[in-house]
Amino acid sequence: MNTQDIQLLKTLHRTSNITRTAEELYTTQSSVSKRIRQLEKELGIILVLRSRRGIQFTPAGEIVLRHVNAITRELTSMNQELNDTQGIISGTLRVGVSINYALYRLPPLLRRYQKRYSLVRTQTIIEASQKIYSMFIAGQIELAIVRGEYSDWTGSRILLGREPICAITCPEHCDLPLRELPQVIRKADLEMERDTALWCRENKIPTAKNQVFANSTATCIEMVRQGLGWGIVPKICLAHFDGCIRPMRFADGRPLVRSTYLLYTEQTAALPQIQAFIDLLAETKENL
Repeated sequence: MNTQDIQLLKTLHRTSNITRTAEELYTTQSSVSKRIRQLEKELGIILVLRSRRGIQFTPAGEIVLRHVNAITRELTSMNQELNDTQGIISGTLRVGVSINYALYRLPPLLRRYQKRYSLVRTQTIIEASQKIYSMFIAGQIELAIVRGEYSDWTGSRILLGREPICAITCPEHCDLPLRELPQVIRKADLEMERDTALWCRENKIPTAKNQVFANSTATCIEMVRQGLGWGIVPKICLAHFDGCIRPMRFADGRPLVRSTYLLYTEQTAALPQIQAFIDLLAETKENL
């Protein structure tokens, strides 16, 4: 078994499909199938089974995969240590980023990182914060940029910024009470939904008779821009919004804010390419 076989098995496990595996490895389906049969003959086992759900690894195949992953980690560690002795930062950076931060803050940051550390292979996953946090806890990514407090995380974190949450309307609706307008509602996490519900109760804003449910912050803003109602969005998204922006405050005077954090572990920060990303974020963080 060589490094090409290792890549083949890892790709096949991820895709569960011989056709996709062949496409990703720039080879043919017949070559993939032939090499699998050769490996099975060499190892004296059945590695995979074909089913309606695609390729499934047998229990013996799962054992091989476990050792293949261990070998991959050792090879990566070896190459990293060799590069470190030469002062070269390489390896892989896997970072998960919340959707709004990725849209409004990440591109220039990632561009600077890739230009500065061109030998690092970057894998960036953009999802809702809760999904990113779950992947981080599961060990699927080394770094997580999430919006919200996540008080159950007791490891290392860096506050990247806090920003106001705002009620917005189009210019024509600036002087109208919000209770008289339809509401454009975007999906949020439980923490944000709880805080905005409290704000609405304190400001005696009932549930609107007419509602629009938006699938993203950008959709919510555009619906409001077109005069279809009022919405609640973070200020990070409003640089080009030309309507009325009202920062939200609770009855006791506290502003309704949204925090953005970088989460990581001390263990992963020991890897030079990850520490370099952490340092870059610390250099460029700003109040949102």
